[in-house]
Amino acid sequence: MLCSNKIYTAPPNSGNVLLGRTLPSLLDEACDRVPNPHALNQWTEQGWQPLSEQAFRTAAEEVALGLSNLGLEKGDRVALLMHSDVNFCIVDMGCLLAQLIDVPIDLTQTLENIVFITQHSEAKALIVSSLDLLDRIIPYLDSTSHLQIAIVADVPLDWQGQSKHPRSIQFFSLEEIRQRGQAQMSDEMRQQLRASLTANDLATIIYIPGATGKPQGVMLTHENLSANALAMFSGIPDLELGAKEVVLSFLPLTHVFARVFFYGHMNYGHSVYFTTPNRVMKHLKEVQPTIFATVPLLLEKIYQRILETGSQPKKAETAKSVKYDVLPRFRTFAAQMFQKKQETPQQKFRLSSLRWLPPTQFKLPHWQASLTAWKSLQTEQTQRLIDWAIALAQQYELGQSPSGKYDWMLKLADRLVFSRWRAVFGGHLKYAICGGAALKAEIANLFAAARVTILQGYGLTETSSAVACNRGCFNRAGTVGVPLPGIEIAIAPDGEILVRGSYVTQGYYKNPEATQQAIDSEGWFHTGDLGEFTADGFLKIVGLKKSHFKLSTGKYVTPLPLEHKLEQSPLVAQAVAVGAERKFCAMLIFPDFNNLRQQAQILGLDLPDAELLNHPCILALYQALVDEANCHLPYWSLVKRFQLINATLSIENGMLTPTGEVKRTRIAEMFAQEVNALYGQEDSKRRETQRHEQLNLCPSVPTSTCPAYAQSLSQGVERIRNSEFGIRN
Repeated sequence: MLCSNKIYTAPPNSGNVLLGRTLPSLLDEACDRVPNPHALNQWTEQGWQPLSEQAFRTAAEEVALGLSNLGLEKGDRVALLMHSDVNFCIVDMGCLLAQLIDVPIDLTQTLENIVFITQHSEAKALIVSSLDLLDRIIPYLDSTSHLQIAIVADVPLDWQGQSKHPRSIQFFSLEEIRQRGQAQMSDEMRQQLRASLTANDLATIIYIPGATGKPQGVMLTHENLSANALAMFSGIPDLELGAKEVVLSFLPLTHVFARVFFYGHMNYGHSVYFTTPNRVMKHLKEVQPTIFATVPLLLEKIYQRILETGSQPKKAETAKSVKYDVLPRFRTFAAQMFQKKQETPQQKFRLSSLRWLPPTQFKLPHWQASLTAWKSLQTEQTQRLIDWAIALAQQYELGQSPSGKYDWMLKLADRLVFSRWRAVFGGHLKYAICGGAALKAEIANLFAAARVTILQGYGLTETSSAVACNRGCFNRAGTVGVPLPGIEIAIAPDGEILVRGSYVTQGYYKNPEATQQAIDSEGWFHTGDLGEFTADGFLKIVGLKKSHFKLSTGKYVTPLPLEHKLEQSPLVAQAVAVGAERKFCAMLIFPDFNNLRQQAQILGLDLPDAELLNHPCILALYQALVDEANCHLPYWSLVKRFQLINATLSIENGMLTPTGEVKRTRIAEMFAQEVNALYGQEDSKRRETQRHEQLNLCPSVPTSTCPAYAQSLSQGVERIRNSEFGIRN
């Protein structure tokens, strides 16, 4: 596609591009610098277990030689079903050194997708994190013709006798592979590993949701990944080499975003600490990182917590609920304030003895009321201070330098309030790198006011992660920044973002048709996202052209298979999935009112359409359809809420294209109120009640005799509820 519009490139002094590098060469360069004894750190119940860069390289070389000793050759695929930890990094680098192509598989994938990816990639080896994971997956892979080897990272001493495995597959522990490599280790073998490795060699195949619902593999070379990592890091100011920069990593290394960032940190010699999503808040305070890569969802949760602290003041505690945990001296002083002017010796004795009484025995009604009032006043003043700081931060505009009175007020707020916000991130954070989905401008501005600099970027798996990023003086809230060095970005006449450059994929593995659709004859990759550039050259994402979208968690949702499954029911005219940049997937369902009215008559319901859509029996029917459509979907793609819409989509009202396809952007605009209600906090209680009614079906009719329940059984919902949804974290 010839793009006649302006082509945008990186502005001057915004970073450098370095081509021709292999990923192992980034590690070699780091090892030649000042050594870092805490380059990789794994959390265990006994504490953090460090690994130096040199030890990391040695372990990777052992894995590489061990895999080669098993007969694996250059270009063979190795599937990785592993947790995002140090072992993943060792195995990944070992595969790269052995010139193998690793295929990381997300642990949250369905069992069906795991089997498909292993078969489609023709993986000869499978490496898993634990024996339990192997036992759960290997029975379904016995028929895979190409799979010959299975390797387990963490195993007990007697693991070979604990589980029965197919004889057609050889089984090893990761330690056994490393021992095989140690036996062959020499300087000559180390050099031989790198001798024939080139930057244009394929490094990995990362599977993402395809348009039809089946995963498709994105092929990325060493140069794709290494050049992207180096370009991103070169544009971040004040980024030091060595152990001074501390990184907390919790994002999945099976995704290109976290993986490319690890390669950059590895090359710069940073100290990387690997944690999990359920421990990330605790470890932020413990590790005190200077750099933190995240997705918008976590920042949104922290942002909402900050707003709730100020805008939702706690109710004053009643006298009965006050807990006396203040110092005894203060209790005596307060009691003396309320004593009478004339006191008998016995009264004085009792008052002086109050300091020795435990809190549970100290019960003076007037004293309780006084302390309650004092605590209430203190809470009110604190909330006023927080409200003032929030309002001040919300006026901040990223990219503008505050001055005068506003600057002075920001410094005051920093001492009183903002420093506590930074403490949530550990207190030493220099940059929070945000990707995977869009971040609201007000969130970036508020954190920037508190001296938590958020660098929002944009990219896809097909572009080796970022193609644009905010950095240094090129930082604007509400945008995804300026292009990275080595990349060209253009906007097509229909508004689609086009990308061309060193980071773009070669294509989709064994799928030339999809490759031709995505990459045109001039080398432009069609992202499927709609965007525009501001007057000063910053890219903004304004919508979606493609059908699939990203949640705020960074996970992709492919709506077409889900929508088509719902539309197979005579009760559904159209179904439109929503959830772009939201926490979960939801569905707008447009009923086929002719068939719905007939079904209502069978159920004995004679109501107008508007009332019919809110009747518990009707909601139960559609809930059964949604449950069936959810079957065998990854957990992030499950439709958690739906809304029945009293409207009809047509070409005449602009909701359908001439070919009958839904106009997603137009529908999202027209039914914005309904979509917001699906995600609204104030509406959550009502919807939870409604959900409860849906599960109980008819509130006034016993479950066993409810006609809606009978129909749901006939549709196989009971069978669906008992089915497996796949492997979860």
